[in-house]
Amino acid sequence: MKQVPIISLQEAAELVKDGDILLQGGFGMTGNPVHLMHALAETATKDLTFIGNNVGEPGIGGGRLLRNGQIKKMIGSFFTSNPEAVKAAQEGRVEFELIPQGSLAEAIRAGGAGIGGFYTPTSEGTVIAEGKEMKEIDGVKQVFVKGIKGDVAFIRAWKADTAGNLQYRLTEQNFNPAMATAAKIVIAEVEEIVPVGALDPNFIHTPSCFVDYLVEVKLTEEDLGSSAKVGSSEDIPADRMLIAKRALQELHKGDVVNLGIGIPTLIANLISPEDGIIMHSENGMLGIGPSPKEGGAMDYPVNAGKIPVTALPGSSYFDSAASFGMIRGKHVDVAVMGGLEVDEAGNLANWAVPGRPLLGVGGAMDLASGARKLIVTMNHTSPKGSKIVKSCNLPLTAKASVDMVITELAVFEFIEGKLTLRELMPGVSLEEVKENTEAEFEVGL
Repeated sequence: MKQVPIISLQEAAELVKDGDILLQGGFGMTGNPVHLMHALAETATKDLTFIGNNVGEPGIGGGRLLRNGQIKKMIGSFFTSNPEAVKAAQEGRVEFELIPQGSLAEAIRAGGAGIGGFYTPTSEGTVIAEGKEMKEIDGVKQVFVKGIKGDVAFIRAWKADTAGNLQYRLTEQNFNPAMATAAKIVIAEVEEIVPVGALDPNFIHTPSCFVDYLVEVKLTEEDLGSSAKVGSSEDIPADRMLIAKRALQELHKGDVVNLGIGIPTLIANLISPEDGIIMHSENGMLGIGPSPKEGGAMDYPVNAGKIPVTALPGSSYFDSAASFGMIRGKHVDVAVMGGLEVDEAGNLANWAVPGRPLLGVGGAMDLASGARKLIVTMNHTSPKGSKIVKSCNLPLTAKASVDMVITELAVFEFIEGKLTLRELMPGVSLEEVKENTEAEFEVGL
């Protein structure tokens, strides 16, 4: 049986050379090979192309390489979680490329599987798709995404045997299994290395043929960054909770539901196991329960907001490529997302505001175009005016994708392509809705 060399962090870091393409697993700091990244930050290696969902957090993981000036270009889906990465990009100190999260996961999987690329409806009609090859397949416009390969992959697993077989834990799979297939050199940072044969072959997530080196290093809660917050409480504004409670009424027993960041996240704590609603998180979990009240962060999975959650009976974990396959394959019944603007054509803008420190689309484009039903929850107005507009002014997330909009003033549906007012919130008049809505709409009360 194969024996994989077990090396030190320093030896691993020395395998990365100037100008290399470095793949780094992790979703936020969950499943993040933080110790390998910190060891690399101690070297003089430079001009790296960094590929990962995000560039760590300030001073942690990839964020440390960024501070050192070791990264020449970053490719990922959500840089907003690291303000220093956003600033570096906006000031032109680091080149960057944004790829929707599902397209990123699939591009890495394709690269590792020897596939040159693929077509996807995700991002069609948005600035992300500008300059990309397009093709219409079965009447649907689709964007070509090239497969991704790297020189070195740093990944994180929970256990390895001496042959290099890997097991992941909770939501720590995310990008790691795909990245393990897509680089010339794959180095796995693991919590524990056991003798060959100690792991049940039925429960191997990454087979040994993909792994070149192992490093054994223990994880601490400090390594989880912002994901280490358990049982934190906050005061929820009444208008946001009103929107969340109304959105819950649209979810039914047996529905597979994905909740976005912001107001949609509040819905999770309103759901009980008896409701029979199956919560999906794009970072690799089906069957999310309420936030934990106590305990250590390492005891729990995290949701797409990088917040620890509990797992209901019947839950399952999987990697990001499989997760977005569920989304694009229409296996997610309802997506509830926040919004910056929704217009009369059902277009959604919710990921970018020019001039503001936002640099990350995450899984929004995949979900908006992939879920069977899209519900947008947002406040009716912003300081600049109505958020339900004639035509979106902000960069689009998806075209003609919105089915329902729920605000603190009203509930709208798109019926036969027309924006229609279906319900007024308690104490709200039709006149008040008209005064605060730029878009033209029909009244179907």
